[in-house]
Amino acid sequence: MAQKPSIPKGTRDFSPNEMARRNFIFDTIKGVFQLYGFQQIETPAMENLSTLMGKYGEEGDKLLFKILNSGDYLAAIDTNELAQSTSTKLTAKISEKGLRYDLTVPFARYVVQNQNELVFPFRRYQIQPVWRADRPQKGRYREFYQCDVDIIGSDSLLNEVELIQIVDNVYRNLGLEVILKINNRKILAGIASTIGEADRIVDITVAIDKLDKMGLAKVNEELIQKGVSQKSIEKLQPILNLSGDNTEKLNQIEKVIAKSEIGIKGIQEMRTIFNYLKTMNLDSEVELDLTLARGLNYYTGAIFEVKSKQMEIGSITGGGRYDDDLTGIFGLPGISGVGISFGADRIYDVMLNLALFPADAISAAQVMFVNFGPKEETYCLPILSILRKEGISSEIYPDSDKMKKQMNYANRKGIKFVALVGDAEIQEQLINLKNMETGEQQLVTQAELITLLKR
Repeated sequence: MAQKPSIPKGTRDFSPNEMARRNFIFDTIKGVFQLYGFQQIETPAMENLSTLMGKYGEEGDKLLFKILNSGDYLAAIDTNELAQSTSTKLTAKISEKGLRYDLTVPFARYVVQNQNELVFPFRRYQIQPVWRADRPQKGRYREFYQCDVDIIGSDSLLNEVELIQIVDNVYRNLGLEVILKINNRKILAGIASTIGEADRIVDITVAIDKLDKMGLAKVNEELIQKGVSQKSIEKLQPILNLSGDNTEKLNQIEKVIAKSEIGIKGIQEMRTIFNYLKTMNLDSEVELDLTLARGLNYYTGAIFEVKSKQMEIGSITGGGRYDDDLTGIFGLPGISGVGISFGADRIYDVMLNLALFPADAISAAQVMFVNFGPKEETYCLPILSILRKEGISSEIYPDSDKMKKQMNYANRKGIKFVALVGDAEIQEQLINLKNMETGEQQLVTQAELITLLKR
C-alpha cells in the first residue's frame, strides 16, 4: 500500500502563486533595508546547541528543535545511564546541534567570529527561515521566515529612530496600517525594583509580555506562581493601567520609579527617541506601551512590537536593543546592538486576508506562443529569444496540442497575451496577438510586439 504523503504540523508547502506573493513581501522589505545602507548575510540553518541554549530563557530553550547526533547516537551511553537520565541530561549526550530559533543569536555569533573583517558599526540584514517547537495555531508556525535588520557596534539612539523609520517605510510600501508599540527594558527594571522585586525582572517581563494574550488576571496568577509577592503584584496594577499620550505616560511613570536610577535612564532614552520622531512625518502610529516586555532575555533597552490595525493576528514585527550581554556571551564584551525582525508569514496572512497584494505580484509569463508545429516553432523561437533579452517574460507551449488545451493552459496560468503564428503570419512576418482579458486580437510586427508588452 502506497504511503500517504504528508508534511510535519506547523510547516507548509507554497504554490507558485503563494511564492510570487511571498517574494513581493521579501523584495519590498529587502528594498527598504538596502535603501538604508544595510548589507546582507546568511548563517547556517543549524547551530551548535551551546550557541543557542540559555539565550532565550527557560521557555525558549524548550522550543528549540534538537538534531540527533549522526550515526549510532546511543552507542556511548550504557543502559543504566539511559534509565537514570532525565530528558535534559540525555539530550546533552545525544544532540550537539539544533535548528536556529531566531536570527539574532546566530548573528551575534557571526559578529564575534568575524569581528576582524567587519566594519563597525555593522549594518546587516538577513532573510532566512527559523524553527520553533511551538504548538501550531493560526498565525503561529513551526517553520517560518524572519526578515531581520540590525545595527551593531553603536549605542546611539539614532539607530532606534532609523529602525522606526524602516518599519514605517516597509508598511507604507506594503499598504498596511500598523501601530508600533515601544517600551524600554530599563523602565521595566525600574518598575521591578520599585515594587520590591528587582531580582525577578525576568519572571515579571515574561509574564507581562503575555498580557494581550492572557489578560490581567492570568498574568497575575503567573506572577504568583513565579514567587512574586501579592503586595508587589498590587503595586504593579496601577502601573499596567497607565493611560494618556506618550509624554503623559512618561511623566506618570517617572513619578512612580523616581528612585530607580536605571528606570530614570530608560525614561530619558525614550524622551530622546520621541523628540527625534517629532521631526519626522511618519504614517505609522508610535505608542509608548508600558506593558510591552518582549520576553527574550537579551534585550536591555528600547523594545519594539508592531501590530496590524486592520486584522487581529498578534505581533508582525518585533525587536529591541541588546547591549554587551549577547556578544559578551561569545567572548566579545562591550558591543551594543539594536535590531528588529519582520515576520514575513504573518505579514502574508494579513495581506492575503485584506486582499492587498497587487495583481501583478502573481508571476506568470506576459505572453505565450501557441505551438502549431515544427515550422512555427522554428519561426517563434528567435522571437522568444529577442523578447527575453528585452526583459519580457515569455514562453512557448512545448507540444502542438489542440488549441483549446493550449488556451486553457494560458488562462489557468493568468497569462495576459497569447501569440498565434501560422502560415499567414510567417509569410507576412507578423504576429497575431490576442489579449486574453478582452479577447481583442491584432497583427503586430516584432518591434510593435516589444513596445506593446513593455507598455
